[in-house]
Amino acid sequence: MQRTEFIRDIDIYRRVIQEAVPSAEKFLWLATSDLKDLHVAKGKRMIPFLEVLSGLADKGVEIRLLHAKEPGPLFRRDFDRYENLIHGMERILCPRVHFKAVVADGRIAYTGSANLTGAGMGAKSSNRRNFEAGLLTTDPALIRQVMDQFDGVWMGSHCSACGRKSHCADYPDL
Repeated sequence: MQRTEFIRDIDIYRRVIQEAVPSAEKFLWLATSDLKDLHVAKGKRMIPFLEVLSGLADKGVEIRLLHAKEPGPLFRRDFDRYENLIHGMERILCPRVHFKAVVADGRIAYTGSANLTGAGMGAKSSNRRNFEAGLLTTDPALIRQVMDQFDGVWMGSHCSACGRKSHCADYPDL
């Protein structure tokens, strides 16, 4: 049954980070403006979200990450711990990316306000998380629209008219 629902705060963490992301079997697309060293629950401990992505990469899941700026030093330190992500996760930095989206296998998608950070995704305590909202859907028409936006940026379809090429290392020749 196709379903679209409004989710917020802790539900984003549970439904997107803990359920949708780990369920990916073929591909996972992530778009965020801000990218930080998100940690998520695994049993009784907190692990880097990059460990979850590393596990997916080990299973052959193709991972794409769009983000607007370079992540901080803690993210980079953790990224270096997961060598399989160097080739198992494609990343493109585009300074104009401000939309947030998660698409797992083209069968479930989140789009909303939450960045891929602990405060954004609701992984922090209730007193430290952001007030976020979004839509989680299994409706193929809505998923297609989220994927079309992601794919357009990924393929550089906006680059010729962007006006910010001097800030964009990933599309220097477009």
